[in-house]
Amino acid sequence: MNEAITPPDISDIQAFLACATPQAWVEVALQNLPLLLIDHAQCEKKAAAAAMSLMHKHVDRPELLKKMSQLAREELLHFEQVINLLYERGIAYENISPSRYAEALRKQMRTSEQGRFIDLLIIGALIEARSCERFVALIPHLDPALAKYYRSLVKSEARHFIDYLDLARLYADGPIDARIAELVAAERELIESPDPQFRFHSGVPEAA
Repeated sequence: MNEAITPPDISDIQAFLACATPQAWVEVALQNLPLLLIDHAQCEKKAAAAAMSLMHKHVDRPELLKKMSQLAREELLHFEQVINLLYERGIAYENISPSRYAEALRKQMRTSEQGRFIDLLIIGALIEARSCERFVALIPHLDPALAKYYRSLVKSEARHFIDYLDLARLYADGPIDARIAELVAAERELIESPDPQFRFHSGVPEAA
């Protein structure tokens, strides 16, 4: 265990999420760090692409354009940094199949155009919140270099969570707390249920 790197406080994110990462996932992650890092790189690339997609579809929303532009730049920088980490550790980057997580959350989206838009922003907040929570869950157990890097990501990931949630509230037609609670509950089910595939956002490993 790495005692030197203290995980940052993310109590607001932990309060937002309905559950913590199961210890079984942490144990499997530590046994599969190359795969974890490869999937982490893919997640950063997908996060940048998701932000760019929102910018293309909503050119008339200046607040969204500003926040998503910043988010896309940061996620691409993180992608580059993780690629460098892979290179330094002698791990070949490759395309791997995605986890069930993001697609399963998107299946929960409403069918109306406005409903899908707001749900997509809430799901963006959930993904960023869970990423942040998982970094913090891993930090005490990682080698000092990787622990330090993951700690450096927490601040930006936490800001991305806030940005997505703020945009959802800004553009919603009314209160969205009930809808947030529904999607948070769906996210909890994915995190706590058995999952045959290990990935950065996967559920409880079936072999655990």
